[in-house]
Amino acid sequence: MLDNFAQINLPNLELQPEYKFLDLPQFNRPEMLNCVEKLLDNHIKEGRGNNICIRTFEETWTYQDLYEKANQIAHVLVDELGLQSGNRVLLRSANNPMMVACWYAVLKAGGIVVATMPLLRSKELTTIIDCAEISHAICDSELAEEMNLVHSDFLKKVSFFRNADLEEKMVSKPKTFQNNHSKADSVALIGFTSGTTGLPKMTAHYHKDILNICEAFPQYSLQPTQNDVFIGSPPLGFTFGLGGLVLFPMYFGASTFLIEKPSPDLLLKAIQDYKVTICFTAPTAWRIITTKVDEFDISSLRKCVSAGETLPLKVWQDWYDATGLKIIDGIGATEMLHIFISSNEENMKPGATGVAITGYEAKIIDANGNEVSRNEPGRLAVKGITGCKYLNREDKQREYVEKGWNITGDVFRQDEEGYFYFVARGDDMIISSGYNIAAIEVESVLLTHEDILECAVVGLPDEERGMLVCAHIVLKESEKANDNFKTQIQNWFKNAAAPYKYPRIINFVESLPKTETGKIQRFKLK
Repeated sequence: MLDNFAQINLPNLELQPEYKFLDLPQFNRPEMLNCVEKLLDNHIKEGRGNNICIRTFEETWTYQDLYEKANQIAHVLVDELGLQSGNRVLLRSANNPMMVACWYAVLKAGGIVVATMPLLRSKELTTIIDCAEISHAICDSELAEEMNLVHSDFLKKVSFFRNADLEEKMVSKPKTFQNNHSKADSVALIGFTSGTTGLPKMTAHYHKDILNICEAFPQYSLQPTQNDVFIGSPPLGFTFGLGGLVLFPMYFGASTFLIEKPSPDLLLKAIQDYKVTICFTAPTAWRIITTKVDEFDISSLRKCVSAGETLPLKVWQDWYDATGLKIIDGIGATEMLHIFISSNEENMKPGATGVAITGYEAKIIDANGNEVSRNEPGRLAVKGITGCKYLNREDKQREYVEKGWNITGDVFRQDEEGYFYFVARGDDMIISSGYNIAAIEVESVLLTHEDILECAVVGLPDEERGMLVCAHIVLKESEKANDNFKTQIQNWFKNAAAPYKYPRIINFVESLPKTETGKIQRFKLK
């Protein structure tokens, strides 16, 4: 039996984006393709089974270990839990080896992966399960409480690991498995976008998409080898984390270091103790790590990647001054699966996000879809080897895809040399007394103040001016927080930048609300 939910809910071809560069040799995939064979199984066939694949502070798995456990879980899914090809399987876990084994097992068995963030609550999980009509779930037993509160008519089977029923069922299962004969354009994963209102959007990605992004950003920016050790803070339920911590290292036969609750100190300790070479994390984490880097030996580190939100120039400069390493900025989207604009050490401009990487092209357009002049801000449009495929949301598909281009919702500008600079999220532009003020621009200025540790800027409604610039600021020394110091910061800002941009409202806070990936949740501050 085939469950064709994903296939029948894909947008009509005329609503899908135009794909480019798929005729290039590195992106040209055979018609029949299960991405697990390239990412995992081939390492066994080609004699690399004893190579280290996953490390944590507690354990080490070889490629052979991962391969055998993924095969046993696939048998459990099919033989014990009745998984049919095309069924969606929800995965709920922090970043650990069993989460990776389950991810591969689902695809081996012909299922579709729906990986979720550990912090989601039962109400959010139920929404995801109902939207994607998910029939199976695999959950870390440490996260069982919220999982057990889920009630959905679609969910038929739930299995738990970490000294639980999944391991008990695995023991008797063979360590080999005949992979499902998937097509290159069979849906392999569904990623849910982090919307703040309404139903979440489901983005579908094919088996070939998963392999093709491994030939795009990592080849362009990282040049990985089997000797590399990857690390990072993003959850595997976030496509930034999936790429940086699973897909990219395993495509190239490298290894990955997973931390369930990554803090700056743990990241630095692992880099030092396990000779990590490539690190993925968010700008807020890079800022904190910079203040602690002198306490650790990070001489093994050769590539630093930032994504999730724009990288302030000051964060880039502070890290470079402290380490001599250049952070590679990048912009991606759940709709595009991973990064499509970035840089490498040969073509990096501090302050710029970068250029369209191999496999993509991008331009800046106005409200009517016309390309704007260089250095003029506008909407970012991109097309390439991946693209937006919302399931069962024709209304949102029409908003995201215009004339074959993916419209990301970001405001960028492009300079004369083709470099793209972030200006604002489309919804983070503050219009005050007729001035267009980018929240990120105000934040970038505030972060140069010697007393400011972190900040987030939002627009608040105002009858007289339309909107007011409001800054939420975390001070390095909280005892300085008073009304007099607010005035000092405002006066300082007027001398540092155009006065009309200064924050008319300042709130001193102990911390900023953030997602698991370190992205500031500005909507909570509005």
